[in-house]
Amino acid sequence: MLNLKIVSPEKVEYDGAAERVLVPGTMGQFEILSNHAPIISTLQKGVVEYFNKEGKTSLEILGGFVEVQKNQVSLCVELK
Repeated sequence: MLNLKIVSPEKVEYDGAAERVLVPGTMGQFEILSNHAPIISTLQKGVVEYFNKEGKTSLEILGGFVEVQKNQVSLCVELK
């Protein structure tokens, strides 16, 4: 299980558990699962999708950054 935190300039959009996260990386979309290797990447315009017990949630973004370290996923995004 991942601990996901999505922050925009306005507020914390989500802070909780997620099974997996799809992000629109600058070099293409990629998926983050439990025990993912540490990474820092820029994000481009697209859709962030995360899956938890409630199901799938989508969030349109204009860009941002993602950092993954020890099952902690942090996204700093600009919303559409």
